[in-house]
Amino acid sequence: MILLDTSAIFALADARDPNHERARAGFERLLRADEPLLTHSYILGEAAALLQRRLGLTAALQFLEEASDLEIHWIGAEEHRVAVDLLRTRGRRSLSLVDCTSFVVMRRYGVVTALAFDSDFEAEGFSLYA
Repeated sequence: MILLDTSAIFALADARDPNHERARAGFERLLRADEPLLTHSYILGEAAALLQRRLGLTAALQFLEEASDLEIHWIGAEEHRVAVDLLRTRGRRSLSLVDCTSFVVMRRYGVVTALAFDSDFEAEGFSLYA
């Protein structure tokens, strides 16, 4: 199982993104390998907002419809609290609550790799798949 991050979702959707080809190639390899893709509700919200703002409502709605093919973990109150505590502990302005939530979810599922273009995953001890 691989976590699908907002950075990869946007790169897949926008052909002008510098990581578009890497994201597309990585995503296609994962599909061929029948590797399950995990995301969570905070990534869904962040990615949909980013897509809508930069590429339009149609792109956001298309993503949200296609996201039903992913394994989606819905964040609860306790996971939110743990992610906020992690954000506070790490104390880095560039690290987001969504990323910290990803780390919590990845640990819960035993996921060690993310399809992402965000070095914060590596800083937290995870691998990047791309």
